[in-house]
Amino acid sequence: SHAALYIGRLHDVHNPFSRRRIQSWYDGQPDVQLIIESELGRGTVVRPLHAYERDHIRLSRPRELNWHDAQKVIDYAVSQLGTDYNVRQIVDLFRFLMPWAILPRRWRSTLFNYRPGAMTKTVCSTMIAEAFAQIQYPILPLVKKVSETGEIRLFRRNPKLCVPSDFDYSPYFDVIKYPYIDFSHSKMRYRLLPWSGKPGGLTAEENGFYLEESDLDPSRFE
Repeated sequence: SHAALYIGRLHDVHNPFSRRRIQSWYDGQPDVQLIIESELGRGTVVRPLHAYERDHIRLSRPRELNWHDAQKVIDYAVSQLGTDYNVRQIVDLFRFLMPWAILPRRWRSTLFNYRPGAMTKTVCSTMIAEAFAQIQYPILPLVKKVSETGEIRLFRRNPKLCVPSDFDYSPYFDVIKYPYIDFSHSKMRYRLLPWSGKPGGLTAEENGFYLEESDLDPSRFE
């Protein structure tokens, strides 16, 4: 899986230094919606949002994030442009998630070991997690009672352990769904959806996975 950070259009970025840095990495039109992502073979780059127009994506929106903090998140992501992709971290994360008992010691994860030059590399979800860490915004923190008085404290998760699905699972991010036909503004409007039509609308591959209206017997549900 993969994750990218939406930053809006060029004029949505308030920091003039960040705008100039984006322009040095992207020479498209200023009104194009942009994302920043870390990708294998490309490193951390800025790309137009429409690069994913043919992909199925999930939109995760941080709750109650104010404008000033959103700009700080964007500024950090922009500062990472040009950073190489950390393939070693992906391998180490995979080994970290594997049961240690079945791995020889020499194959075990070195995810938390210090390696010179490692800070100049990143992966998609780590870069985004670090960006939100700049404003202490939680993703999947550890919540603990740390005293006999019942004091609650949050501990930020190591960004190296963050994976794209964490933004889906986080209770602090809303998953935004985008229905092709929205009937949420009117009760019972789902009854008006265009189920009926001429038969033969399905391809051979789709047939069986989906049903024609003529295949359904409404009386079964009454």
